[in-house]
Amino acid sequence: MFERILIVCVGNICRSPTAEFIFREKLKHRDIHVSSAGLRALVGRPMDDHAMQILKERGIDAAEHRARQLDPAMLRQADLVLAMEREHLSAVSRMAPEASGKIFLLDKWHDADDVPDPYRQSRQMFEHVHGMIERGVESWLRYL
Repeated sequence: MFERILIVCVGNICRSPTAEFIFREKLKHRDIHVSSAGLRALVGRPMDDHAMQILKERGIDAAEHRARQLDPAMLRQADLVLAMEREHLSAVSRMAPEASGKIFLLDKWHDADDVPDPYRQSRQMFEHVHGMIERGVESWLRYL
C-alpha cells in the first residue's frame, strides 16, 4: 500500500531522521522507501550527536544522514507523510495542498501529541523524544 514514506520536522537533524532510521530498521525486509526532510533544514548537516548516539546504542547506524530541505515534489512523490507537530501539518499542507490527504502526525494512533524538538537540549530530553518517536513508529507498522 505505501511504497514511499516521508518524515518531516524542522531542521532534519533530530526528530525526522531518528524516525526515518527507526522505520528503516523495522521495515528492512519490506520494499518501502523511507526518507526525511526539514521545513527549515540545516542542509547538509549530519544528525545531532545525541540523536545519532542514541540510535547507535540501539544498533542503528545513522552516520550517512545529511539534512535536506523539504520541497513540494517530495510531498507529491510520497505515499505517506508523517510530521512531528500539528504546526508542521499546516506548513506541509500549504506547501503542497494536493498532498493534504496523506499527511498525518507521527503520533496519530496514540494521543496525537506533538513530538517536541530536543534541539540544543539535554541528553535526557533526547531520550524522552526518542521514546516518543519509537512509540509513533511502532503504531504505524500495522498500517504499512
